[in-house]
Amino acid sequence: MTERLVTFEQDGAIGIVTLRRPEKFNALDIPMLRALEAALDEAELANSIRVVLIRGEGKGFCAGGDVEAWGAMNAADFQVQWVRYGHRVFDRLARLRQPTIAVLSGHALGGGLELAAACDFRVAETQIKLGFPETSIGVVPGWSGTQRAVRRFGAQVVRRMALGGEIFLATDALALGVVDRVAETGKAFDEAKAWGQRIAERGPLATEAAKLMIAIAEGEENAAATEALASGFIALTADLKAGVGAFKAKQKPAFSRS
Repeated sequence: MTERLVTFEQDGAIGIVTLRRPEKFNALDIPMLRALEAALDEAELANSIRVVLIRGEGKGFCAGGDVEAWGAMNAADFQVQWVRYGHRVFDRLARLRQPTIAVLSGHALGGGLELAAACDFRVAETQIKLGFPETSIGVVPGWSGTQRAVRRFGAQVVRRMALGGEIFLATDALALGVVDRVAETGKAFDEAKAWGQRIAERGPLATEAAKLMIAIAEGEENAAATEALASGFIALTADLKAGVGAFKAKQKPAFSRS
C-alpha cells in the first residue's frame, strides 16, 4: 500500500491536512489534487472539527503545480484536466465550512500561493518566499491567482508578483496583507494551531455563518451560500417539522410561523 499523498488528522477541535510529497516540495499533480479533495471532504464531515490547518511536509509548503505533470498535456487536457480540476479543488478549500489557516513553513509559489490564498488566514515563517512566477516560464496563474488572489490581496499586489515577477519575503507579505501573521522559523505550525484553538472556542454555528456571509460579500460565493444560510434557518423552525410531518401522514400541514 502506497503512502497517502495528503493526509487528514484530528487534534481536538483542530483538523490538520498535510501535503506529503516533500521530495517535490509538495508540488501538486493530479493524484495530489485528488487526495487533497478527499482530505477536505473528510475534514468537512467531521462535526467536531472547528478549524482546519493546511500544511506541507518537509521544507516547502507547496511549490505549485508540478511542471512535469502538466508540461506534456495537450491544450484541451491542460484546460480541463489541469486548470478546471485544480479550480474545483481550490474552490472546495475556499468554501469549506470551517475557518482555514495555511501554515507557511516553506515557500509558497505559483499554485502554492494560490492554495494559501484559498484559506481564510495565512501564518508564514520569516524565511519563506511568496510569489507568482508563472509568466517567467510562459504560462499564467491558473488556479485563481488572478481572481481570488486579487480579491483577497488587491490587484496592485498581484500585478507586482504576476507581471513584475516580485517575490516577497514574509515580512513584506505581512505589510502588504498577503499573510496575516509572521512566526519565527520552525514556529508557524504552533502559532497557527494556537490561533486555531482560539477560533475554535467561538460559537461554531455563528462562525460558520459569518464565514458564509463574508464569502458572499467578497464574491467567493453567492447563490449556494445564500440558500445554505436560509435553509439552515428554516431547518430550525416548527413550520418545517409540521410540513414534513404532514407530508408523511398525507395530511394538510398546520403552519404556525414559529
